[in-house]
Amino acid sequence: MRADFHIHTRVSPDSQLSPESLIRACQRKGIDIIAVTDHHTIRGALAVREIAPFPVIIGAELKTADGEIIGLFLKEDIPRDLSAKESVKRIKDQGGIVQVPHPFDRFRRKHITLPALMDILPDVDIIEAFNARTTLRSDIMRGVEFIREHGEQHDIRPVGVTDAHTAREIGNAYTDIPAFEGRDDFMDALRHASIHGKRTTPLIHLATRWTVFSRKIGLARQSHS
Repeated sequence: MRADFHIHTRVSPDSQLSPESLIRACQRKGIDIIAVTDHHTIRGALAVREIAPFPVIIGAELKTADGEIIGLFLKEDIPRDLSAKESVKRIKDQGGIVQVPHPFDRFRRKHITLPALMDILPDVDIIEAFNARTTLRSDIMRGVEFIREHGEQHDIRPVGVTDAHTAREIGNAYTDIPAFEGRDDFMDALRHASIHGKRTTPLIHLATRWTVFSRKIGLARQSHS
């Protein structure tokens, strides 16, 4: 199964990707299972799962006081701006899985700080070894080396993701994973996974910023109407 465990829909302020467009893009690119990880809420994931003809993992990308963390297999929203340690506890309390997004990406200040990462490392389940939106190969390799150094000790699984905010990004990266049943089987399946992908053009970040800006303008116009 081709899987992508980091995708945003229009529920996120920096994406305009509708559930319908996301599903069509996945079918077109042969993606068999996804995790929808909108910022701060599982609402987008629930909307996609309701109409998707393939499995959808319920997730969210959380802004913590120490940088971003993803929770997978969530049942409810988690407040933003908690400490990384408290956010991880809230994920685990739901029976969820902790994923570290885009580690060491120097162009994204939202990545988790190294001290916070080391602090939560015993509770981390997954680290993104390849995020297609990470611009510099050296930043990707730093993450790969980190997983090599700490992954076996802490039983951490590497994955490849697109971090897609647009339909055109779907399929740029994926994790090839055996079929699995549910959360517990998922972690075992990741032992036998492989990562594939290519980096998305850095210009995609301009599209994301434009989405944020245009939404702010739209909200401003709406508030004055």
